[in-house]
Amino acid sequence: MNAISASLADSATMVRRNLRHTMRNPLALFNAIIVPIFVVFLMVYVLGGAFSVGTDYVDYATPGLIIMTIGYGIGPTATAVNSDMTTGFINRLRVMHVSRAAVLNAHVIEIMLRTLVAIAVIIGVALLMGFRPSASFPEWLGAIGIVVLTVLAIGWLTVAAGLAAKSPESAGILGVPLMLLPFLSSAFVPADTMGPGARQFAEYQPFTSIIETLRGFLTGAPSAGTAITAIAWCVGLTLIGYLWARATFTKRA
Repeated sequence: MNAISASLADSATMVRRNLRHTMRNPLALFNAIIVPIFVVFLMVYVLGGAFSVGTDYVDYATPGLIIMTIGYGIGPTATAVNSDMTTGFINRLRVMHVSRAAVLNAHVIEIMLRTLVAIAVIIGVALLMGFRPSASFPEWLGAIGIVVLTVLAIGWLTVAAGLAAKSPESAGILGVPLMLLPFLSSAFVPADTMGPGARQFAEYQPFTSIIETLRGFLTGAPSAGTAITAIAWCVGLTLIGYLWARATFTKRA
């Protein structure tokens, strides 16, 4: 077995391990699935009637809710990554013929699988609440692509933050900014309706271009310029997270 095949096999083993841990962690499942569903009901049924966005509010808000769902499951992952580093799990791998990089890869793959399941649930709930996307098949592929890129970027940033934290408790806190940033974007109201300062921040932060790109795909009106900006943000954040994670892992392990 060559090095690549061995690394893939080790990654698959670690993914199975992480998924078992997730299924045994009620908090991770609650944060990843139940909390986003509650936010959907809150924003659409409770607060949605107060906003005027020029279309059905559920159609406007669903892309933002999809992106927000990514952030709700990152706290337990950051904690799990830090626990692997601080409780001796990585040290045990040193005496085994196991690719240590597989540990990082497995956490990213696990958060992607869990998040995509949560997003599918959120889309199903939104459809029951009246969400009616008008995307064609290629536009659905574009929407799926931008979601996967966003999950990949946030996944690597989460792993890097978990490795950099001093303790499992502080690791969970480091993911909070990624959970809050979508609120300061065009997720729920257009950026141009915000006050000075907030409007400029919302226009230029990464989640706005990502959400607008997803909204464009789902409504059948994608913008090439916005999509390029969103992809650039995703690729850049993925690269930052990956390099940060590898450097921290090499230093601490």
